[in-house]
Amino acid sequence: MLYFRPGTVKLSNGKERHETWLFQTEDGHQLWKHNYTPIVRHTLVRPEATLYDGNWTYWATRKGQAIDTPAKVAKLLKKQKGRCTWCGQYFTPSDLVEVDHIVARSHGGKDEYKNLQLLHRHCHDDKTALDNANAVSITMEQSD
Repeated sequence: MLYFRPGTVKLSNGKERHETWLFQTEDGHQLWKHNYTPIVRHTLVRPEATLYDGNWTYWATRKGQAIDTPAKVAKLLKKQKGRCTWCGQYFTPSDLVEVDHIVARSHGGKDEYKNLQLLHRHCHDDKTALDNANAVSITMEQSD
């Protein structure tokens, strides 16, 4: 363990930092201090906002910023402005949301953001039933 006296230390990203005492091994590993950890703030809920005020846009947007929301869902929520593309209703925090392929992968659709959409679970069921019915009718027409 090496000890360095107070002074300026060059960091690997090119910046400099003033140190009081720095503890470092011979191969360059430094003892991490608590103040090196960046502070990540959360978005506060507006004081006048409640789940029962009917402002679905606000809550749908907040859901996109929630810690437990996967990145793919958050990106699609932002892209769709908090609305379900099937029924046009806003997503609420209590809704069950599913990621759907616009063109099914079984029909040649790719797993890209431009081919993905967020739907309520019941809307996804309706869309899947309609897609399957269309696939069956197309198959029957081709066999005739």
